[in-house]
Amino acid sequence: QVQLVESGGGLVQAGGSLRLSCAASGSPLSTYSMGWFRQAPGKEREFVSAISWRGATTYYADSVEGRFTISRDNAKNKVYLQMDSLKPEDTAVYYCAARTYYQGSYYSYEYDYWGQGTPVTVSS
Repeated sequence: QVQLVESGGGLVQAGGSLRLSCAASGSPLSTYSMGWFRQAPGKEREFVSAISWRGATTYYADSVEGRFTISRDNAKNKVYLQMDSLKPEDTAVYYCAARTYYQGSYYSYEYDYWGQGTPVTVSS
């Protein structure tokens, strides 16, 4: 079993950048593919990005493609989401999730472990 803790959220102006981190404990992160999801107020949780367990394959939602970059450092048991050119519509609570499979997934129900989330607010 793995425990996940997100950090790095905060308030930023439109056009700015943030880097989210997800720290894992309890189990080597290298045995999981990882995903980032977000949930805005009044909306359903949505897929943002995912990465395979070795980092060879990455996936992005169309809405963040070209602006966000997912990466991982298995030696440090961490996953990152670099968010650039932020827009007000990126405002949400961001969650990292772990899947016990080598490939990432676009679907939240395919992930087995979740963090508590970190809030991101982008002001216009």
